[in-house]
Amino acid sequence: MPLALATLGLPGTPLDRVVGLAADHGWHGLELRCAPDQPVHPELTAPRRRAAVRLFTRAGIVPLTLASYLGVAAPGPDGPVVADLRAHLRLAADLGCRHLRVFPRGGPGAGAAADEGAARRLLAVAEEARSAGVRILVETHDSHRSSAALAALLDRAGHPAVGALWDLLHTWLAGEEPRRTHQLLGRHLGYVQVKDVASADDLTPLAPGAGVLPIADCLHLLPPDGWIAWEYEAPWHPGAAPLAPQLAAGARHLAALARQ
Repeated sequence: MPLALATLGLPGTPLDRVVGLAADHGWHGLELRCAPDQPVHPELTAPRRRAAVRLFTRAGIVPLTLASYLGVAAPGPDGPVVADLRAHLRLAADLGCRHLRVFPRGGPGAGAAADEGAARRLLAVAEEARSAGVRILVETHDSHRSSAALAALLDRAGHPAVGALWDLLHTWLAGEEPRRTHQLLGRHLGYVQVKDVASADDLTPLAPGAGVLPIADCLHLLPPDGWIAWEYEAPWHPGAAPLAPQLAAGARHLAALARQ
């Protein structure tokens, strides 16, 4: 299974350094955190976009996902959300990313109305995404943490250019076993994002295998060519161990689990 590294775990690290770390330590692709203070963001100029593509190509690193923070189910008018989706899709396409990650952000008590709004917004750009070769993946997160909640949203959209990013931590926090998540989300699944923690009360990131998340059970449900991304939430947990020294061991551990 190919392995992707989320740049979230390396805050403040220049893109060329991140690419070098990934290539040198057994990683095949990157989830590119997209935010105004990051190396990748929607205001990136055309020359810098082209320079990033050259960087990925030289290193043999796949820009797997543009990891945005857009909330497709967020309350409010559709216009600004659709405009943001289009801007992020253009950036993802320019960088050669296969996916654009978005969040639900439906808010407390999000239900059918939030799902309907999210589906409407996603469908407004779905054909553009398909033409650009980018699939929009909604992550199991916040208001749609469980697979049942996210599957309901995605079923409303019902478009092949819209799918699911399975964040194992959030479905586990929702009380789901991996087999149940895969049963409900498998038809929508883009790929899986793994991490590890000590407990539901201590979400400080740990190396995969050092905590309690059922990573092996999850990976055994996936196809041999399915991507696995390791997300290490360093910015939210300043006391966490630095990620860079863990990269080689993390890649070896995930590769070994995938082979079992």
